[in-house]
Amino acid sequence: MDASDINRSLVSELKAMGFSEVQATKALCSSGNSSLEAAVNWIVDHEDEAYNDEMPMVSVDIIETPAPTFDSEQAKLKAQELRERARKRREEEEKKLDKEREKERIRAGKEWLATKRMAEENERKRFEAQRKTEKEEERRARERIRQKLQQDMADRRARLGSSLNSGTSLKSIKTSEPETKNPLKVDSAALSGNLITKKEVLMECLRSLRRQHKEEDMKVQRAFKTLLVYVRNIVSNPDEGRFRKILLRNPAFQARVGIFKESMQFLELCGFERAEEGDFLVLRSDKVDMALLRSAGMVLHTAITNPFFGLLSK
Repeated sequence: MDASDINRSLVSELKAMGFSEVQATKALCSSGNSSLEAAVNWIVDHEDEAYNDEMPMVSVDIIETPAPTFDSEQAKLKAQELRERARKRREEEEKKLDKEREKERIRAGKEWLATKRMAEENERKRFEAQRKTEKEEERRARERIRQKLQQDMADRRARLGSSLNSGTSLKSIKTSEPETKNPLKVDSAALSGNLITKKEVLMECLRSLRRQHKEEDMKVQRAFKTLLVYVRNIVSNPDEGRFRKILLRNPAFQARVGIFKESMQFLELCGFERAEEGDFLVLRSDKVDMALLRSAGMVLHTAITNPFFGLLSK
């Protein structure tokens, strides 16, 4: 602590107010030895601090002033007054500081909200831009699919036209009433061509099924899936006779496949025939054509997975 000249009169007045000499001396040293009020204010501001008995270092030339003219009671009242004034000053300073802190909190809150809103707005714009890009990509993808389907349809028509010119007839795959003895009878010429022609005949049979029963899409899809199960079982187990024999009066078969003439015709195109006893469809072992059955499986898979299958062609 720097040494300073201490006003002994002020020390005496502070002691008369009830403060110790150490408190009075420290207060005067710290407050500039200027006034009694400043010393009391310092004591009030530091009243929570622990005082020790060490006297601060001061110069020997202590200022002498006349002794205080008021008695101890007046000194105590004066001290109380100064304490009260110091307390009010501290309260006002605390209130002012609280207001400043509240203003700072509000300002920081507004800045945070503005930053948050800006981030949300940027995120919204980014999402809208991304969604717009995705929609444009979806539109382009749909357009590519549409063009591809149209091109495939044109190619199929061209190939089928060539096949018809060479004598292959597709009349056999159009829906017709089954004959009394063999409801699955089709023109054998449809299967006399190469594998591509056979695949096209199978494809056209399924397209006809989809077009003729487009209002029963769920039943048509169920028929496609059931036919695919039959074909896959035979391809996976060609020597298993039980997979090459279908009971016609089976309720599940009738509900899934037998209700459509086109699906029955598809089975005949795959090589199934009505057995002599008339209750079964049978694919004889010598009639198993693995290449044809694999083509049938591919055609069925296309019919199941392509939502536009059979709906764009006429």
